[in-house]
Amino acid sequence: MGAISGTIREVRRSLRGLWIWVLALALVLGVAAPAIALPSPEKTAPTELSGPEAEAETTATWVDRAFEATNAGDFATAERYWTKILERYPDRAEIWSNRGNARTSQNKLDLAIADYNRAIELAPDAPDPYLNRGAALENRGDYGAAIADYDRVLALDPYDAAAHNNRGNALGGLGRWQEAIEYFLKAAELVPDFAIARENYALALYEVGDRQEALRHLRNLVRKYPGFADARAALTALLWINGSQGEAESQWVSVVGLDRRYRDIDWVRQVRRWPPTVTAALEKFLKL
Repeated sequence: MGAISGTIREVRRSLRGLWIWVLALALVLGVAAPAIALPSPEKTAPTELSGPEAEAETTATWVDRAFEATNAGDFATAERYWTKILERYPDRAEIWSNRGNARTSQNKLDLAIADYNRAIELAPDAPDPYLNRGAALENRGDYGAAIADYDRVLALDPYDAAAHNNRGNALGGLGRWQEAIEYFLKAAELVPDFAIARENYALALYEVGDRQEALRHLRNLVRKYPGFADARAALTALLWINGSQGEAESQWVSVVGLDRRYRDIDWVRQVRRWPPTVTAALEKFLKL
């Protein structure tokens, strides 16, 4: 379901490996940790370094800045840092995958897919590049190829919630909403706080006609996550079409305060990619 739920995953294994080298230890490849909190170089590294240690310290700083830029939504800057890092470490699959993520976030999909392809060549048994390439393919509208990548992730790790959710997204892109329900539900069962998977499940239920159950799930999501703009916007649309105009208007006030993109029905249709029935309901609300 587009940019919001088409999950890509940053690969932070490079951080620990680079920092270990800053400490003059061996560079570790493939550290199996999803995220590493690095100590500050200023506090733990020598004041002045030379040779490999200085080079690694600089690289660790670049890695930090790349993630900081990503967190700030400055994907062009993140891409530049990953490119600089790749000049030093061209054989690190996780760095290729992370640059691909920065490119995907700028809609440079062909370039991103080329980066993921290289990451897969370097680490064919790592699930993250397949997941990330699948999201890029999905955003390009190549749903069949995206599903193949998600299937590869699930063959490597059947408990990967993001892959289940994304496979549901791609099935929805093909109009196969009944099948998508199974994957959204599995993602939510694997990670109970995976809010977007729970919402995707509710929207797919609505699309196949189970509308009261869909409304119940959306109400529960909004109650649990009051700042979840996507769920509030969907609830607005479905309440409006269901005749609860006052409650719909109340929800919409919160939506606009949280995220004004939902005023743009083309963004909802083409980027967020709600199911057609839910999108049509929001369009009717917006026209009034």
